[in-house]
Amino acid sequence: MCAHILVAEDNRRQADIVGRYLRAEGHRLFVVHNGRDALTEARRLRPDLVVLDVMMPGLDGLNVCRILRRESSVLVLMLTARAGEDDLLLGLDLGADDYLTKPYSPRELVARVRTLLRRVDRVRTDDTVLHVGDLRVDVSRRTVLAGGEQVSCTPAEFAILAVMAGRPDRVFSRAQLLETAQGSDRDSTNRAVDTHVLNLRRKIEADPRHPRRLLSVYGLGYKLTDPALGPAGADGH
Repeated sequence: MCAHILVAEDNRRQADIVGRYLRAEGHRLFVVHNGRDALTEARRLRPDLVVLDVMMPGLDGLNVCRILRRESSVLVLMLTARAGEDDLLLGLDLGADDYLTKPYSPRELVARVRTLLRRVDRVRTDDTVLHVGDLRVDVSRRTVLAGGEQVSCTPAEFAILAVMAGRPDRVFSRAQLLETAQGSDRDSTNRAVDTHVLNLRRKIEADPRHPRRLLSVYGLGYKLTDPALGPAGADGH
């Protein structure tokens, strides 16, 4: 699919390389070189996806991501020279959908972008409305209601919630949920899934520390259940 993509990268040579590869895929590109411009243009252009460098002058990518996620569900692919797992998890915790460490192959970046866009495109073409107790997941409209209250989810969080809502009480391994959230990604870890689950619990659970919908199944993974039916086979944390 052809998408509108905002690239925020302070290294102009790197931005030019990324731009050439993405344009070759048929995407429409907008390029900025600092965090404040990234935020301004994201609000003005409403792109389908933001490629966001962490280390930028003025306002860094983590803060840009934090602000964007409060305002929209735009896809965010973060780029960073920080290769530590804690940095990856921080980006995901702020709402990034995927994370690529430098140096990287431009072809790998294009593949990550393609995976993210395909995932959202699949969601948009599905007209299913899923119900698990009083949790309502409208796949075509990308909306979630928990107890009648609107819930705002990132694309990765929504993908996880939708696949689990489609099979209530089925246990999904972390690897399965990682594939759902980010596609096949050799650099991602099971802890990334745990971060997405923790974020979802903050949004859909009355008490995230004692979840009744999105449950852990010890040694196996997670499942989504109707709280009214009881937490069979789960430890809740």
